Amino acid sequence: MSSYSQIFGSKFSFVSSDPSDPIEGQTWYNTTSEVLKYRAATTAGAWASGGNLGTARARLAGCGTQTSALAFGGQAPVVSAATEEYDGTSWTAGGNLGTARYLLAGAGTQTSGLAFGGFLPGNTAATEEYDGTSWTGGGNLGTARNGLGGTGTQTSALAVGGQTATAPSAATEEYDGTSWTSGGNLGTARTGLAGAGTQTSTLAFGGQPPSPEGLNVTEEYDGTSWTSGGNLNTARRFLAGSGTQTSALAFGGTTSPTVTAATEAYNGTSWTNDTSMATAREELGGAGTQSAALGFGGGPSPTAVTEEFSGAGAAVTRTFTVS
Repeated sequence: MSSYSQIFGSKFSFVSSDPSDPIEGQTWYNTTSEVLKYRAATTAGAWASGGNLGTARARLAGCGTQTSALAFGGQAPVVSAATEEYDGTSWTAGGNLGTARYLLAGAGTQTSGLAFGGFLPGNTAATEEYDGTSWTGGGNLGTARNGLGGTGTQTSALAVGGQTATAPSAATEEYDGTSWTSGGNLGTARTGLAGAGTQTSTLAFGGQPPSPEGLNVTEEYDGTSWTSGGNLNTARRFLAGSGTQTSALAFGGTTSPTVTAATEAYNGTSWTNDTSMATAREELGGAGTQSAALGFGGGPSPTAVTEEFSGAGAAVTRTFTVS
């Protein structure tokens, strides 16, 4: 009689409990439950409706998690300083930004957030720190800009790209909780991009120019320099992102003149199309992880719509069945 390894070309382990962090494709036999199991990946996630923002707006920023998020700034249609906090069900008002602005970036958590850059009108280098109640001034960016990407935490953040007074920027700046210093430049200068990850392990994707439809370019940062990653399947600008460098989600944006609902998941090498958002939009806010993301607000007409994503190819443990 043929063995498992003869049939499938690999062996499986005998263990008394399931592995704590199995990799996709790993197979094992649990001697306690007497069940043969394997690690598989789901192929698609799903968007579901969340609670609407109190203030409909586009060109806003966000940070935090799906159940503990922060939304701040934007246009509604006037320039906004409003901050709102999400608990996984509904948004409530938080402390206003000291500087009302739009096309800004965000990083951190709901109780330890960071807002930087943006447009007043006129570019700003202002940085503000949130403590869960109110915003206070932090160190200014070295380069005032709008439409930039932001990742990391309040004390270890990254500002990437954006639009200066004269041209799209390739500048990267690193924040230590007090001041910004220069990091390695992007390979492709751009504005309207999105980011995911930490200060030393960041993903930057999408944006413009030169194409008005948007870019599909992805770059990865190691804390010193940027290298090329896998291209987005849908080139776009003014999109949102969540997650980490090796497990990111890209959603929404515009391919000019079309606003898109397209969602893609990144595995550290390439992007895979996933379930689209219910509401196509650009210039929206994003927060969370790849498998538990939050998209809120956006345009072109300011909206209060919030959507929650679950899935995105998250690995799951399954049991072999015999029929």
